[in-house]
Amino acid sequence: MCFPGLTNFTLSNQKVKQTIMKKTFGIIGAGNIGQTVARHLVKAGYQVVLSNSQGPDSLKDVIDSIGSGIAAGSAADAAAADIVLLALPWSQIATLTALTDWKGKTVIDATNHFVSFSPDFKLADIGDKASTEVVAEYVPGANIVKSFNTLYFKILGLDPQEGKGKRVMFISGNETTSKTEVAAVIVSLGFAVIDLGTLAHGSKLQQPGGAVATLNLVKY
Repeated sequence: MCFPGLTNFTLSNQKVKQTIMKKTFGIIGAGNIGQTVARHLVKAGYQVVLSNSQGPDSLKDVIDSIGSGIAAGSAADAAAADIVLLALPWSQIATLTALTDWKGKTVIDATNHFVSFSPDFKLADIGDKASTEVVAEYVPGANIVKSFNTLYFKILGLDPQEGKGKRVMFISGNETTSKTEVAAVIVSLGFAVIDLGTLAHGSKLQQPGGAVATLNLVKY
């Protein structure tokens, strides 16, 4: 399998690092993946708004457990951040369209197209499209990068430093600037990055049933 691109991405450029660290994050979906990524972001020093479909008051205990650097908000509040991570259930994807003007915004798609979970883990019928291409229809004009969806949340939540190596996060996307931006964020969290290419090709490798789904890879 060919992995083009960003395997050696670093934050050695101080100006790039300072720019990235000023970015705010909105997370839409406060389940296992949303909370896990939020914890990594807050630990790295980012400001985060976490949202779910039940409203900010329902997230009080979660916010308290994560600590400073994170606030609960509405989905619209989260969508107003510099970078938005989608971690909501597949059944709620259609609600995204009305939240904001998505044009030009960097969006990280961490969703998986499950319509049911254990024991059958049934997937939505999306034809030949990659699931992220379907998501793109609901965030028109956004620059989407697929990431954070391949690992079980308990593994994702571990220290990215594994011995003398770093756990790998896969990314794919069609727009170079946003992909580089997301790669920089991921590296700042302590992970290594492997770029799988475009959404049509790379994100299919990442989604359930794809070649890298559930692959816990460490780069030494």
